[in-house]
Amino acid sequence: MKNILVPVDGSEGSDRAVTEAISIAEACEAKLNFLYVANINQLAINACLSDAILEAVTKAGNVVLDRAMEMVPSGIEKEAFSETGSPAVVILDFATSNDMDLIVMGSRGLGVVKGVLLGSVSQYIVEQSKCPVLVVK
Repeated sequence: MKNILVPVDGSEGSDRAVTEAISIAEACEAKLNFLYVANINQLAINACLSDAILEAVTKAGNVVLDRAMEMVPSGIEKEAFSETGSPAVVILDFATSNDMDLIVMGSRGLGVVKGVLLGSVSQYIVEQSKCPVLVVK
């Protein structure tokens, strides 16, 4: 296992996933790949996407990514990525196109509607992913 994908959104579940991914990366000497996905589809429902809105979304994503990167001890390879679109689709596409060996993610994020057992994004990822998925509660 050399590449671990950790989708982050700033939620408590996301932070727990980062902590778990760090433990796995240390044990396997794997690289951590943090991915923030701005859910532009959800934002587009409420507003016409202006440059100011896109800039605000980008800044929010950078804050989340910076916090995740700061949690990683020195000696562990890490990289941060920011994308826009539907989170579940973007996460799966990223995992496939970048040959991820494992996805580690929180069970619930900051979505408007929470899932009953798993968040809708994590449940979709578990069902559709071609690589193993660890859902952290």
